Amino acid sequence: MPELPEVEVVRRGLESWVAGRTVAAAEVLHPRAVRRNVGDLPAQLKDRTLASAERRGKYLWLPLRNGDQEEAEEALIAHLGMSGQLLVVDPLSPVEKHLRVRMGFTDGGLELRFVDQRTFGHLLVAPMAAGRGRPVPEPIAHIAADPLEDAFDDEEFAVRLRLRRTGIKRALLDQSLISGVGNIYADEALWRARLHWARPTETLTRPKIAELLAAVRAVMTEALGQGGTSFDSLYVNVNGESGYFDRSLAVYGRRDEPCRRCGTPIRREAFMNRSSYSCPKCQPRPRNARP
Repeated sequence: MPELPEVEVVRRGLESWVAGRTVAAAEVLHPRAVRRNVGDLPAQLKDRTLASAERRGKYLWLPLRNGDQEEAEEALIAHLGMSGQLLVVDPLSPVEKHLRVRMGFTDGGLELRFVDQRTFGHLLVAPMAAGRGRPVPEPIAHIAADPLEDAFDDEEFAVRLRLRRTGIKRALLDQSLISGVGNIYADEALWRARLHWARPTETLTRPKIAELLAAVRAVMTEALGQGGTSFDSLYVNVNGESGYFDRSLAVYGRRDEPCRRCGTPIRREAFMNRSSYSCPKCQPRPRNARP
């Protein structure tokens, strides 16, 4: 599933190619793509202007304006799921095999297409609400700010983290505590901070939490600079291009390969029906490990 850097790459593309344009018509080609939407999506989008492109964690949204309206009261939310792609393409280009929704604009330029092979992603129109630090769509108002947002409060995060009394990786994946961090970047940040994924949160000192946050931000910023992480053709930016941060990964997916810091073979451990990768020497498993 795309994590914060990959979704931010898509957001930036939407901001460049779609923001400020008015929808002439929309077409839904597969009902699962709008399964959570209440109402007729094409009718909800027609003649609406996509004011900007916003993101919190792994969610994208495009505020919808009517005419000269200053503040958007609704937004089009896009969740990419496992394989969703938002592409800007020539309206005359061939239809993609897994095209689910398409939108044309009044200027007659490039259209926006939602392509989703596994159909876990979705689009929906929802009202805006007051969120943590800024207005966000109501369905995602409960999600915590992400570490690259100005609204993220490091001190509050440290307090809430220590109260979780769980393993540090499980806490990093908790979207009500910190959004946008998924399996890949959690492993990478923990390696940089020399923390095993099962380290109890209540044992972390304030300086260590600050070091971990710095590692999270650093790895995500570096991934952004390389277009995100692509392990297959399903994650692409709005122009259909893959990211290449996978070449810079220190531990994730590198089982039995040498640690880039000490040379010890990377280990893979089962975690929440998936995998965690770490260095046995740099990240020793604590005796009081939590699942």
